[in-house]
Amino acid sequence: MTIEKKYETEEEFLENYKPGDYERPSVTVDMLLFTTETVENEDIKRVDKEELKILLIKRAGFPYKNCWALPGGFVDMNESLDEAVARELKEETNIENVYMEQLYTFGDVKRDPRMRVISPAYMALVDSKDLKIKASDDAKDVEWFTVSKKLINKTDSVIYWGLTLKARDVEMEYLVRDEVVKKGRINVVETVSIEHVSGDKIAFDHFKIINLGLDRLKNKVEYKPIIFNLLPEKFTLTQLRHLYEILIGEKYDEKNFKRKISQKVGVYMEELDEKQTGKGFKPAKLYRYNGETGSI
Repeated sequence: MTIEKKYETEEEFLENYKPGDYERPSVTVDMLLFTTETVENEDIKRVDKEELKILLIKRAGFPYKNCWALPGGFVDMNESLDEAVARELKEETNIENVYMEQLYTFGDVKRDPRMRVISPAYMALVDSKDLKIKASDDAKDVEWFTVSKKLINKTDSVIYWGLTLKARDVEMEYLVRDEVVKKGRINVVETVSIEHVSGDKIAFDHFKIINLGLDRLKNKVEYKPIIFNLLPEKFTLTQLRHLYEILIGEKYDEKNFKRKISQKVGVYMEELDEKQTGKGFKPAKLYRYNGETGSI
């Protein structure tokens, strides 16, 4: 039994305090950068498609050597979490000056094979055209992966999703199982398992972070103006609808889209006295973001 020495003042206590007497976990930061990319449609009468993408790095060293992972790394003793995010992003991808917000803190005991590691994850929705990515530091490569989460099956109590990431000759597929759990009087949807189905495996527990990031992005997009970061200055409702379908993962009824969107982010946009021209289809009304503020 250890008898703790009693001190008269806080100064005396701190002077004699020994941090090494206690086990301490290491802290890292992980980053989710989402963007969309336009894929031109060969049919000039059809609108170009949008794909949701996430930035991954290929690890140059152990553990998980040559595996794809989220950008990130250890937090130095003399820096804040926000400073660590900015530094790691610059070191691993050559990206800087990106506004990011915390998503969640991941702390499963065995999430890192080296030691006990706790990781606050950050996320951002960016326009990739303004970014010049380049692998550096401990990243062997860096790539934008097309990411999708599609509904497979749904009952009153269980929901199955297919989570897929693709880039060049790499494809990773996971099965996400959500359950409707009663907490008090409220029904809450919780992810209870994520299983690897095929292709390469993502390093660490980053598939969990990506899954939660997609869910958070879906919720934010419906009621915050972040979607306008990915649209041209002037856009049509069709462009907006297709972008929503990519980010939300659901199809919108074309006739009712304007009414539905007005109830969500309609306050952030205004109709212009202009119409879209070119590309062989019927001219459509143009809209623009009105400058109202909102965070991710």
